[in-house]
Amino acid sequence: MPRIKLNIRSLSVTDKVARGRQIVTAMTNNTHFANPHPSLSDVTASLATLEQAHTSLQAAKTDVKAKSTAQDDAEVKVNRILAQLAAYVESIAGNDETIITSAGLEPKLARSAPSVLSPPASLSTTTGDHEGEIDLAWKKVANAKSYTIQFSPDPPTPDSWTHAAIATASSTRIEKLTSGKRYWFRVAAVGAMGQSGWSEPATKIAP
Repeated sequence: MPRIKLNIRSLSVTDKVARGRQIVTAMTNNTHFANPHPSLSDVTASLATLEQAHTSLQAAKTDVKAKSTAQDDAEVKVNRILAQLAAYVESIAGNDETIITSAGLEPKLARSAPSVLSPPASLSTTTGDHEGEIDLAWKKVANAKSYTIQFSPDPPTPDSWTHAAIATASSTRIEKLTSGKRYWFRVAAVGAMGQSGWSEPATKIAP
């Protein structure tokens, strides 16, 4: 089992070189070690090679950092000057895409307005788990953020519909209905452009 704690792996290169030279100095002309192996000259040469490589690397890192800073500064300048040039072209061309493209630039695409939502399709009604409950389900509408549900007693009329619930998924449960009574339901999707039209109504007798 080794009796010497060398402990050099965790040292920085500079500290490792200094530690190595300290050992060489201590062993030079030391009568206890008449013929060191490896020789102290080999150890000294290895330390010098490591120190030189470390110095070269630090110089390269400093050079890379300086060059990286120079590139960043140059890129910022190019971004700014090209933006100024684009603004000049825009001031001359206005909305004329032909003139804009003649300068080697691309016109901005017009942002499309949000589309009007389609009414939910395939509204279905099923008996709930308890009395007075009816489950509703319908096909999800693209870009809908929520759904509003209305219900009407039988028979439905233009004025008989009332608010029943708001849902964020394409299904919901309507509760506290009168058991044995027939109800009609309809659903509309709600999105950025407002509310869609109403779905085709569906009917069910409350359990």
